[in-house]
Amino acid sequence: MPLTYQEALDYLFPRTTRIKFGLETTRRLLAGVGEPHRLFPTIHVAGTNGKGSVAALIAGTLQASGWKVGLYTSPHLVSFRERIQVNGVPISEGAVAAWTAQLHSLIEETGATFFEISTAIAFADFASREVDIAVIEVGLGGRLDSTNVIVPLAAVITHIALDHQKYLGETTRDIAREKAGIAKPAVPLVIGEPDPEVVSVLLESGKTAVESLDPDGCFLPVVVPPGAVYPGPLGLQGLHQRRNAAIAATLLDLLPAPFRPDAKVMAGAFARARVSGRFDRRGRWLFDVAHNPDGMRALTAALRGLEPPRPIRALVSILGDKAYPEMLVELDQAIDFRILTVAPTATGRRWDTGWLERWLAEPGRPPARAKWRLEPDFWQALRAVESGEGTILVTGSFHTVGDVMTAKGFEVG
Repeated sequence: MPLTYQEALDYLFPRTTRIKFGLETTRRLLAGVGEPHRLFPTIHVAGTNGKGSVAALIAGTLQASGWKVGLYTSPHLVSFRERIQVNGVPISEGAVAAWTAQLHSLIEETGATFFEISTAIAFADFASREVDIAVIEVGLGGRLDSTNVIVPLAAVITHIALDHQKYLGETTRDIAREKAGIAKPAVPLVIGEPDPEVVSVLLESGKTAVESLDPDGCFLPVVVPPGAVYPGPLGLQGLHQRRNAAIAATLLDLLPAPFRPDAKVMAGAFARARVSGRFDRRGRWLFDVAHNPDGMRALTAALRGLEPPRPIRALVSILGDKAYPEMLVELDQAIDFRILTVAPTATGRRWDTGWLERWLAEPGRPPARAKWRLEPDFWQALRAVESGEGTILVTGSFHTVGDVMTAKGFEVG
């Protein structure tokens, strides 16, 4: 059945509320479009935080080396097309519509989720655009994530932190076990996690994952030392990005010929690197998609280290299933004024503004350094945060950053 791009989105997006783990549905979808994931080599990127930046650094370096590179990431900020790019060019509207139409009967038959479908579309698009190699970011977890149908040239786990506990487990050890499930026999697995206890879990679980696929399989872990940071010029700002760059550089050095990049090419690509929504400065605007406590700690550390013009006025909206009290207390330490609002696109996952109002009035909550205001109306909140001098920080979720970028006409990329 022919579809327009908008009709395809209207069909896909209601499926975002479905979370389903397992690889069988994705395999069936991929079989329906000719198993495109087998037609080109891949790199697999997992982790709680940092995986988007690491994936972008790897893809940018490979592109600078002369390769045609696919990059699959999630979620998007403004447009679905951002998720699926080849050398920085997003998938076309026509391709989204065509692949959705082609998969329609299988989607209905399997009850496929939004992410399962988008993963199949990504691989199909990369094959049709004849990529030389693709960098594939895990969506959620690792072991049972839809992207885990690949056998990559190399894989990486960036960092483990508490997030999505409902699906992945209540502790960092539980989450590490799930993410280690991307390990494959004879495939180098870079581990960027600095905590020795969590590293031990990743090593143990990765070895188990390999043995489940091949009892005689070779497990090839490479642990990035805890204090290692990238020392050269870097387009991404913040100490956490220097750590991410060290992780990306380790993986790139492990790639087989001919994909292993020249050191000068990698240095140039890292110096030019930019990822929308990651400490992303646009004039007086500063966008950061920190959406869990660990990400918020990285953001506040970057704010202290880079000292943008004061006062820092923050517009914040966090999803309701996140640890937002902890995140708010952390952010309070580095800003001067904060408006709490509700991102328009956070449908079904909005935080509880009634609870926030009561919490702000609670005398027993942690003492606030910044001035706080609750303004549930997004447009009034946006006008209010723009009314003063200094830096405007937008953070709390991909929805928040994307909605403000859309409202202000900022381009992604």
